[in-house]
Amino acid sequence: MKYGKTLRVTVISAICLSLAACGGRGGKAPSSTARTISHKEEIQGEATKSSVFDFLNAKPDQTVQVNRYLWTASLDVLSFLPVQSVDPFTGVITTGYGTPPGGGRTYRATVHIKDPALDARSLNVALQSKGGPVSASTSRAVEDAILSRARQLRIADKKL
Repeated sequence: MKYGKTLRVTVISAICLSLAACGGRGGKAPSSTARTISHKEEIQGEATKSSVFDFLNAKPDQTVQVNRYLWTASLDVLSFLPVQSVDPFTGVITTGYGTPPGGGRTYRATVHIKDPALDARSLNVALQSKGGPVSASTSRAVEDAILSRARQLRIADKKL
């Protein structure tokens, strides 16, 4: 009986020590803004701490902000295309081939939202068909549709 109780205490102690070792930062928990270390600090030679979640931030010195209206509008306008990958940290949406409603040609798209502003300069759409790249006017028409939808979403959001 005594031997089982000692084993139980040892196992619980080992688990507690393992969990305590995972923290590694000491002191109070850092805020989300404290997690990013600027490139300037790295150059100055300050020691950087790493954590289990560092893989989420590919470049800890670069913060990318994505306009939520452009992001949602891009997914709405290109909803007929199957989404292959989305990366909200870099602002890239990649789709597979799909046919628009009422169309006969298949397209795929890569959307890059590079700025938090609701502006045409923030949006870059690259379209491709099975025969190669599409005309600039077609890409521009898709960009215009995404921008129009984003403005509609923003206006609808203001009415709340």
